[in-house]
Amino acid sequence: MSMYRFAFFGLVATLISSVSAQAATPLQGTYVEARTCQVYTGPCFANGEVGSTGKDAILTWNIVAGEHAGVDLSDKSVAVIIKASHTLGFNGLRDADNKRAIIVVDALANTEEAAALQDFAVRQTQLTAEQVAVVKKAKFKSDFNFEELTANVEIDDVARLSTRKARKGDCICSNESAYYPPLTKLEGFVPGVTVEGDVSARDLGARWSIPDSRTAYMGTFRVRSEDLKLAKSF
Repeated sequence: MSMYRFAFFGLVATLISSVSAQAATPLQGTYVEARTCQVYTGPCFANGEVGSTGKDAILTWNIVAGEHAGVDLSDKSVAVIIKASHTLGFNGLRDADNKRAIIVVDALANTEEAAALQDFAVRQTQLTAEQVAVVKKAKFKSDFNFEELTANVEIDDVARLSTRKARKGDCICSNESAYYPPLTKLEGFVPGVTVEGDVSARDLGARWSIPDSRTAYMGTFRVRSEDLKLAKSF
């Protein structure tokens, strides 16, 4: 475990212990998720992928406004890249006993903001300290079009996502639905198509590309800091 990662965990603990009982402004913003299995699909296609695909995912949050751990995180972003031992299906991240993750925090965040972003990410995913391989900083560029229901997320050389809402023309068997739920709790969401999807997670020994696939979710979140639970190992 790197000294940088130790420093992050130590600052997170300090932040949490120093937060006052006063309720913080809820965190709210947009969310884009993509994984290596179809989420807008029919049972026959999903069953064919179970056990062989869907073990990798990227979760991205663009915070428009709000506080966490007593820190204002407005206009900041964070992402989690996960490599799991099993297909992330109906039970999401709980489906895999073995999983490793990279947390990517906004390069524009200062030390306190970066620690709060990391804490938000692990609370949203319930990852433990042992499951987080690396915490790193990167530049984020995010765009979410509510009218067209399209989204673009660029994270330096880590990830590039371009998504759109799933349409009738994306159906193959006419029995498609949002088969697997999103990997985190959202206020509202739509299943989507990953038009461009490239993720490089060298620290996990993983690199994947999922262009033109029904593998995405786009949504909005609104989370009260005091409602977030931390995994027991933190």
